Order: sequence, then structure tokens, then C-alpha cells
Amino acid sequence: MASDPPPDDAAAAAAANGHGNGNGPSPPKRPRAVISAAEIRAEFAHHDAAVARVNNGSFGCCPASVLDSQAHWQRLFLAQPDAFYFHGLQQGLVRSRAAVAAAVGAGDVSEVSLVDNATTAAAIVLQHAAWSFAEGRFARGDAVLMLHYAYGAVKKSIHAYVARAGATVVEVPLPFPVASADAIIAEFRAALAVAKEGGRRVRLAVIDHITSMPSVVIPVKELVAICREESVDKVFVDAAHSIGQVPVDVRDIGADFYTSNLHKWLFCPPAVAFLHTRKDDPIASQLHHPVVSHEYGNGLPMESGWIGTRDYSAQLVVSEAIAFVNRFEGGIEGIRSRNHEKVIEMGRMLAEAWGTFLGSPPELCGSMVMVGLPGCLGVENDDDAMRVRTMLRKDFQVEVPIYYNSRRVEGQEMAKDKIGDPVTGYVRISHQVYNVREDYERLRDAVNKLVSEGFTSSKLRPSEKQEA
Repeated sequence: MASDPPPDDAAAAAAANGHGNGNGPSPPKRPRAVISAAEIRAEFAHHDAAVARVNNGSFGCCPASVLDSQAHWQRLFLAQPDAFYFHGLQQGLVRSRAAVAAAVGAGDVSEVSLVDNATTAAAIVLQHAAWSFAEGRFARGDAVLMLHYAYGAVKKSIHAYVARAGATVVEVPLPFPVASADAIIAEFRAALAVAKEGGRRVRLAVIDHITSMPSVVIPVKELVAICREESVDKVFVDAAHSIGQVPVDVRDIGADFYTSNLHKWLFCPPAVAFLHTRKDDPIASQLHHPVVSHEYGNGLPMESGWIGTRDYSAQLVVSEAIAFVNRFEGGIEGIRSRNHEKVIEMGRMLAEAWGTFLGSPPELCGSMVMVGLPGCLGVENDDDAMRVRTMLRKDFQVEVPIYYNSRRVEGQEMAKDKIGDPVTGYVRISHQVYNVREDYERLRDAVNKLVSEGFTSSKLRPSEKQEA
């Protein structure tokens, strides 16, 4: 199946300003009044009102106005698929790519590709690294560096693609709880030295901008600079949680590859993310989407823009999501600042109620923060953490991820709560514009009830339940 050629930069700029011929909804041309509390509630009225949802981080959220725009695109496709494909899809995607390029400081719209999620972006980068090993450009045993707290799917992708192809994978054993950015930088330097032992080349460093579990804002610009100093070939920043939580300027950060989801913190519907590559880097023309379709060889933006018949509507409403953001005082900067202040305030409230602490200082938090659970809950493994999370969902209607701290960093003493019990479990709370204080009070009260009743995680283990 053939397609229209990609629009040129002038067309992209026009599309970004709502003047393209993509047949989709255009962002409002006049400024709107600052959104009210009642309007925020209406935008998220589709959320389950019975649930205290303090977990925006996992799946994000999408306001009703953006969902309406998405439905418009879906109906366009269903009404006349051929016209949508030949005259609407690529123009609409360029409009979205141009909006992303402007939001993250990209040098040109051609540097931005839209993909389903950050995991897909990681597959694109790691696939190329695997080919480099297989085709002899990299020597067997050359190193790939990643953080110990890299996202699970990305860690598995690293092993599936590059370790299988012959890479030596070296992990950076980050401390947690973490006291400062300097502690992260020191561990990174030490792990990089290990990766380079014996004259080994470090072909790729995979660095999170914000780790998922535990959630910590990583000093990514400093780590990229260290990689440049130490002659690391390429740097891939997995920033799945970044856009909407922290400032993002891809040119200032300076990585070779940078990806972030747009459906987590930028109010797009699932699933859409971007991958940024510098247009002056020859590797850009060597990257390919792992799903090979008719656009193969026409550049990653085009390859990603058609991977077969599917629903592309989430990728077509980026401008509408940004228009929603701009209804808030201060736009995205205002949202980020208020979310950060609120999540720190709520985290401290929980820590005080439970006699614990935050997992990292406020400057290493975005709109998510880790809060220690009372040690008496006895979270002893990942399965314990998942069972307690499920219990909070089913019995208390509270949705929050729980992290088990596995104590893998040698020489780090286990942090303890106010009565001296080791803290092995943490909640990761998020704050987004729809959250209210009562959401966090319900979490506080649920945990306090468990503590007062003498609950321990062992009571949820299958063997314990059978014996009872």
C-alpha cells in the first residue's frame, strides 16, 4: 500500500498551528479562562468515584475533552478509511510531532517519531544495538550499562536484544533510600569504571530520567555528560515518566536517544510516546520500527506512522492535550509545580502518620514520591508487596503501587521507622490535577487500620492462609 509523501517542514508548522488539512480537530485559537475546580471534576468524571486513585504514574489519565477529540478521529477513520489514510493520517501525525518537538526543544520535527510507549522506543534503540553486535560493528563482550532500577520491561529488553547478541550488561547499583544526587552520580561513575575494565568498550548507556519503582528523579544531564567524558558510544534516556513531571529540553540534556510517554503525565489517551533522535546523527537513518510494514526504509517517523491497520487516534490528539494543559494557570510549568508541592505535602503527612520517611529528598521527586510503610507490616518480597496492593484495592478502594526494598546495595544499612522496625515496604504516591487531600487520607487511614489490627503481610501468603 502506498502513502502520500510526508509533509515538508512548512506543512508541519502549519499543521502544528491548526492550519493543516488533517481533517481532525484543531486546538482552540483564542485563550480560554483558567480552568475551574468544577471543570476539572467534569473533565475526569469518568474516573471511578469510589476509588482513591493515587497512582497516576502507572497509566496516566485523559480528560473528557481530549477523549472527545480522539473519538472524532476514530469516527473519521470508520466513516471513510481510505480518505483518512490518504489525506488525514500523516498530516495529523506531523501536527502531533511538531507539537512534541516544540514542547521538548527538539531542533526539527524530523527528529521526533511517535510510537506506542517508551518500551517500544527502547526496542527500536536496542534492536539497532543488537544488529551492531550481530553484524560485527561491536565486539562480543562490549558493555551496555543500565541502572539497577531500570524499568522491568526495559531490563528484559536489554537482555533479550543485546545480551543475547553478545553484550556484557553492567548494572548501576543505586542506593535506596537515596540521600542526594551526588550519591547517584558516585554509583554511576563506579559502575562505569567496572564496565570499562580491561579496555572494554561501553557501547550504550541506558539511563532513566525518573525511575519507576522506586521513583527517583535522576540527574540525567550530569550522567550524560559523564558518558561523553568517558567515551561511551551512545546514551539512551528512558524518560517514560518525564514530560509533564519535570522540565524536558532534549538538546540541553544531550542524549542520543530520548523517549517519554505522553499518556502518563501529558493527558494524552493511551498509548502514545515519542522518541527523539538528533537529525545530524547518522544513526538516525539506521533506526527501524520493530514492526516492519510498507514504510520500511522511509525513515523512523514514517515507519512508526504506519505499522498496519490499527487505531492511531491517541497519536493524533497531542495538540488537544496541550490545549487542555494550557487551560491551567502557568500551563505545564504551573501543573508540574503544584503537583510537586502537593505530593511532597501528602507524602510528609503520610510519613508523619506512619512514623516513617520519604524515600528521597524533595529535589529528587517530581509528581511522585516514595513513602515508607510501617515496618510491622512485614513486607518481605515482591509477592508480599503485590498482595498488600491488591488488598488495599479490594478492601479499601485505594489504588497505590507498593515497592519492596530488596536491600541489594552492599554496605547500606536498612532504614527503620520510629519504633525501630526495618522499613522494607514503600508506597509510591502520585499527584495529578484531579487528586484531592481525601484520597491520601483514605490511604493513611487504611494503613493505620492494618497496623492497629496487628496485620502482617504473612497473613496474605498462600501457605499461611492454608494453615489457617
